[in-house]
Amino acid sequence: MLLWIGALLCFLAYGIQAASEDEPANDNLYLGVVLSAVVIITGCFSYYQEAKSSKIMDSFKNLVPQQALVVRDGEKNCINAVEVVVGDLVEVKGGDRIPADLRIVSAHGCKVDNSSLTGESEPQSRTPDFSNDNPLETKNIAFFSTNCVEGTARGIVINTGDRTVMGRIACLASSLDGGKTPIAKEIEHFIHIITGVAVFLGVSFFILSLCLGYGWLEAVIFLIGIIVANVPEGLLATVTVCLTLTAKRMAKKNCLVKNLEAVETLGSTSTICSDKTGTLTQNRMTVAHMWFDNQIHEADTTENQSGTSFDRSSASWAALARIAGLCNRAVFLAEQSNVPILKRDVAGDASESALLKCIELCCGSVKGMREKYTKLCEIPFNSTNKYQLSIHKNTTPGETKSILVMKGAPERILDRCSTILIQGKEQPLDEEMKESFQNAYEELGGLGERVLGFCHYNLPDDQFPEGFSFDTEEVNFPTEKLCFVGLMSMIDPPRAAVPDAVGKCRSAGIKVIMVTGDHPITAKAIAKGVGIISEGNETVEDIAARLNVPVAEVNPRDAKACVIHGGELKDMTSEQLDDILMHHTEIVFARTSPQQKLIIVEGCQRQGAIVAVTGDGVNDSPALKKADIGVAMGIAGSDVSKQAADMILLDDNFASIVTGVEEGRLIFDNLKKSIAYTLTSNIPEISPFLLFIIANIPLPLGTVTILCIDLGTDMVPAISLAYEAAESDIMKRQPRNPKTDKLVNERLISIAYGQIGMMQAVAGFFTYFVILAENGFLPMDLLGIRVYWDDKMVNDLEDSYGQQWVSKARLTTWLMDVLRYVRCARLMIGQKRRGTWVSATMLLAMVSIALALMLIKIPFCQLSLLVD
Repeated sequence: MLLWIGALLCFLAYGIQAASEDEPANDNLYLGVVLSAVVIITGCFSYYQEAKSSKIMDSFKNLVPQQALVVRDGEKNCINAVEVVVGDLVEVKGGDRIPADLRIVSAHGCKVDNSSLTGESEPQSRTPDFSNDNPLETKNIAFFSTNCVEGTARGIVINTGDRTVMGRIACLASSLDGGKTPIAKEIEHFIHIITGVAVFLGVSFFILSLCLGYGWLEAVIFLIGIIVANVPEGLLATVTVCLTLTAKRMAKKNCLVKNLEAVETLGSTSTICSDKTGTLTQNRMTVAHMWFDNQIHEADTTENQSGTSFDRSSASWAALARIAGLCNRAVFLAEQSNVPILKRDVAGDASESALLKCIELCCGSVKGMREKYTKLCEIPFNSTNKYQLSIHKNTTPGETKSILVMKGAPERILDRCSTILIQGKEQPLDEEMKESFQNAYEELGGLGERVLGFCHYNLPDDQFPEGFSFDTEEVNFPTEKLCFVGLMSMIDPPRAAVPDAVGKCRSAGIKVIMVTGDHPITAKAIAKGVGIISEGNETVEDIAARLNVPVAEVNPRDAKACVIHGGELKDMTSEQLDDILMHHTEIVFARTSPQQKLIIVEGCQRQGAIVAVTGDGVNDSPALKKADIGVAMGIAGSDVSKQAADMILLDDNFASIVTGVEEGRLIFDNLKKSIAYTLTSNIPEISPFLLFIIANIPLPLGTVTILCIDLGTDMVPAISLAYEAAESDIMKRQPRNPKTDKLVNERLISIAYGQIGMMQAVAGFFTYFVILAENGFLPMDLLGIRVYWDDKMVNDLEDSYGQQWVSKARLTTWLMDVLRYVRCARLMIGQKRRGTWVSATMLLAMVSIALALMLIKIPFCQLSLLVD
C-alpha cells in the first residue's frame, strides 16, 4: 500500500508541477506517468500471492460414507449415512466405513483401523467389552469415519455429526486461527518504521519550507520528494521473489509449500512437535527381531535392505519361517512382480503383512510354500483365544502327513506347549527354558516391539490319516502339548535419514518433541532410535530403576528426558506443562488425544517458541492449524491434515523438514541483505532535498530521478540478493528470537543510515561540488543561489568568475553517476559474510546498473529529464 501511495504521489507532484507552468506538460510529466505505472505494476505483481482459504470442513464432508446398513423395526435397511440417528442399530463388516460413533453390542473378529484418530498403525479389535475409561482406547466403541478392516459387528449409534469424535475434531480445527506468520509481522514492523520516518521527515520539512518562505506548491513537492525517497519500491517484489524461488527449490526436494510465507516461518522454528507414525517411521510394520535356539537374532529393517543379516542355516529358523508363512492370511495383490518386496501392497493386517514380507525376503515365494502345504482347516484369531491356528498337508520327507501351526500372544502360545525346538530337535520345556523365554519376551517388549509366539505339532498319521475331516467348531484335534518354536517381534522402523535430520535440528538449536498416540514403551523406543532421546539421557523411570528407588523419590529436574502419558497430561495444569517444557530438553508425549496435541502446541507457544507441527491423521489437524507452521504428509496424510497444513512433505520424510529450515533461514538472511541494500540509498536521496531546502543550493536530485534510481538501478540488484546461496554457518546458529532479532533492527538502521548511507551521500556531494566548481560555481557561492538558478526569467546568472550563464545545466547526471558507482560497491560488500563471494546473479545486477548508465551516457539514449 505504501508503495502505491508513493507512486501516486509522484504522479501527482509532476501533474501539479506541469499544471503550474505556462508551457504544456513536458517530458517530466510523461516520465512520471511511466515510472508510476511501473511501480503500480510491480505492486500488482507482488500482490499476486496465494489467497489462503481454509477448506477443512469440506475435507471432513468427504469422510462421510455413502451408505449404512441399519436395523429398524426388526428389518434391515440400507440408507444414506446422513440419515443415521442416535439409537439406530447399525451393522458393519470388513471394508465398511463406520457411519457414526457406535457402542458395540456384538462382534465376530471385528478389527477397525484407528490410525487416522490415534496414530496406531495396527488395526484394533472391537468387542462388547468395556476395557478402558478412555473412549479412544476402549474396545466397545467404534468411531465415525474409521474403517472396519475385517470381521463383522453390530453397534448402537451414540453420536452423529458434530457430536462424534471426528466432528469435534473438525469443529476444533476449523475454529482455530493460526494468526500472522513471523515474516508478515516483521514486514509489518518494517513498514511501520519506514512509514513513520517518511511521514515525520516529510511533514517536518514541509513545515520548515513554509517557515523559510517557500510557496505551498514547492512545500508539497518537497513533502512528496522526501516520502518517495523513503519508500523501498523494490521491497514487495523482493519478498515475493524470495518466497517464490524458495518454494520452487523446495518443490524439487519433495516439499510442497501452500503458503509462501510459511517457508520463512519454518526457518524461524525453534520447536518441532512431530508425529511418529509415517513421519519419523516408515509407516510399515516390519519384523525386527526373532528368538529361536535360545538366542535373539536381529532382522534387517532398513528401507533398502542394507542392514545386518542373521544366520538362516538353523533348522529352527526353517520351522519358524514355515509357521509364519502358513499361519498367515495376508497375500500380495496381483501384478506386482516387478515391485520390490518391501514396497508391495498387501491384503491383510499390518502384522501379517510384516511376516509375509519377511518370509518372502528370507525364504523365497510364500505362495509356493502355501501351494506345497495345502491348507486343510483354520481357526481365525479372536480376542478370546488370542491365537490363530491352521492345519496343512505336510509334504516334508520324514514328517507326518499333517502339520498343525499356530501363532498368537506369546504367553498363550507357551501355555499350550510342552516341548521347545532347539537346533531342530525337540526338548522338554523346563523352568530354565521358560525363564529364558520370559527374559527374551521382556527384552523385545521393552524395545517397543509387538511380539508374537509360534508353535507347531506333527499330527500322528494313525490318528489323523489322509482325508481326515477336521472340525473347527467341535475341535477334534489337539491344541495342547505342542512344540514351541520361537518368537518374532515387529515394529514400525525409523526412516534411515531421520537420526541425521534430528541431529541437524539439535545443532541448529531446534528442539524436537515426539507427540504420538502410540504406547509409551513403543514411543520411547522409537525416540531413542532416532535420537530424540539422546544416548545416555535418562527419564525419571530410568533413574529410579538404576537407583532402585520409587519413582516418587526422584527429582524430575534430574532427568533431561521424559515420557509423558496422555492420562498424566489430562490431569496437568498449564503451569505443570510449562515446567516440563521448560526444564526437559528431550520430551515424548504418548497416548495423546487431538485436544492434548493442541494443548502441547499452545504450551510451547507460551514459552515463546515458534512451533512447527508434523502429522498425517485427522487427529493432527487441530494442532496443524494452531501451529505457526503445519507440515502434513503427502502420501499417508489425510485430506483434512493436508488442508490444515501450510506445507506438505511429498515423500513423508522428516528429513525434508531440515531442508525447509535451511531454506527458511536463507530467506530471512537474503531479505535482510536486500533491505539493508535498499535502505542505504535513503540518505543520499533525501540529503539533496534537505540541502536544497536549508542551504538554498540548486536541487541535485529530483523526485522522478529518485524513482529512476530506485527502479532502474536498485530494483534488480535488490532482487538479485534473493538468489544468493546460504552462508556456511546457516545451520549452526541458534533459531532467531522473534522478540529481539528483527528483520530491521537498530544495528541495521545505524549501518544503513549512519555509516554506508552517509558515505554514499558524501561521495555524491563531493562530485556535485567538484563538477560545479569546474564549471565556475564554487561551493560557498552556491549558498542561496537556488532562487536565481530556478528562475526562468534570469538569463544572466553570474558564476564565481563573473561569467554569465544563459542556460543552467542540469546536475542530476553527475550525482546519479556517483550513486550508481557506490551502489555497485554496496552490492558487493553486502553479498556475503561467509562463503563464496562472486555469483552469477550479482554479476547480472551489475549489468543492470551498467545498462542504466547508458540512459545518461550514450547520446541517443539520453532522457530530456536528465540532460538539457
